[in-house]
Amino acid sequence: MKISKKSDYALRALMTLAADAHTDTLHTIRDLAQINDIPKRFLEHIMLDMKNEGWVKGIAGRDGGYQLNIPPSRLTMARVIRLFDGTLSPINCVSSTEYEKCSQESTCRFRRLFLEIRNMSTEMMEQATLSHLLNKKPVTISEVEEELIYGAGI
Repeated sequence: MKISKKSDYALRALMTLAADAHTDTLHTIRDLAQINDIPKRFLEHIMLDMKNEGWVKGIAGRDGGYQLNIPPSRLTMARVIRLFDGTLSPINCVSSTEYEKCSQESTCRFRRLFLEIRNMSTEMMEQATLSHLLNKKPVTISEVEEELIYGAGI
């Protein structure tokens, strides 16, 4: 699965807001864009979508900005990705929300693996709340470059 830039940017902005959820700190679009390396105009649209979902609230005015509107423990990665990407499935013939019939369904040998991948990744993302993610340490380049159990990297 590959998530869109919209989901990636939304998660970046949400993590910044979640880190300050216990304070009254407001972040302007400009600040969020700069901190998270997001194009400002693109972020404006993302923030409006998240405001419409009730995840963030915007305070107007010179000293205004955005802050998280719900506890970080109530927003999961799965919800964010579904909002911006629609589905968590690697292929549509195993999607429960965007299912598309495939002519090879009755004989396909790899579809089951994609279903299992969907189920495992969905379960992990449903459990990954913003507060859970805040407690994780960033991934290092050496972790990315490590050989996988079943062979060299991807």
